[in-house]
Amino acid sequence: MAAASFARTRRRVSEAAALLWPLLGACLWAAALGYKPVIIVHGLFDSSDDFKNLQRFINESHPGTNVTVIDLFDRGASLKPMWKQVEGFKAAIYPIMQNAADGVHFICYSQGGLVCRGILSTLPDHNVHSFISLSAPQAGQYGDTDYLKYLFPQFVKSNLYHLCYTAIGQRVSICNYWNDPHHRDLYVNSSDYLALINSERPNPNSTEWKENFLKIQKLVLIGGPDDGVITPWQSSQFGFYDDNETVIEIQHQDLYLRDVFGLKTLAARGDLFFCTVPGVEHVWWHSNETVFHTCIEKWLV
Repeated sequence: MAAASFARTRRRVSEAAALLWPLLGACLWAAALGYKPVIIVHGLFDSSDDFKNLQRFINESHPGTNVTVIDLFDRGASLKPMWKQVEGFKAAIYPIMQNAADGVHFICYSQGGLVCRGILSTLPDHNVHSFISLSAPQAGQYGDTDYLKYLFPQFVKSNLYHLCYTAIGQRVSICNYWNDPHHRDLYVNSSDYLALINSERPNPNSTEWKENFLKIQKLVLIGGPDDGVITPWQSSQFGFYDDNETVIEIQHQDLYLRDVFGLKTLAARGDLFFCTVPGVEHVWWHSNETVFHTCIEKWLV
């Protein structure tokens, strides 16, 4: 009896070891290669469950990487004001940063890319190495998309400014970065979020925010012409419409030329990168393996 019991115990220990050794090995491998933790911030109407493919891509290419998809402001809650989301995500992310002596990486999708801009601007002791902006409306949004029809059925892009540029409208996240090129003055004076983090109107914090933002080591801007939601799609790379709805690319944008929050400095440092991928619709950026290998994988070291 004792011998049989000992054999069963030994077998269980062996089975447990067989399960644990690959995990331990992966962790040691990650430590040896210096993989930094990856923090993922989702977009409008998303939740953490939508990023399982991206998590899998990361763990297959960089075994043992600590990947955290922040589970906050899911689905309908993603419509809450952007500054409220910045503070919530910041509180959840900061402990991860504090436990990562070598820094962390951000992958921030869609609206989440703007949330991450707010975090990076207002957190003086962040340690973000690569900020990967995945199809995010960094220069704003102006388009008749399915999202717009769902959220504001009474409006089209040409008249949404009547709602967005009011105190009530600014309680809705999308209005915080709605950028109507035909009502530029209203946008600059009414936007509680994008106009501030872009320093498009006087902001007493602009110098400090620029210094904070420039603590990132790399900025990677990912987008593509078949996105179908980010409008214009070049907003994902800081391009945007002029008042004729002609797209002005980042290098000719005032916020770049005046280096108001650091884009030109990043470019001069050699730390600003663009990755344009055709054929990807907006909802598939984080699940597309080609996008991951082409645009994301090499920055996660």
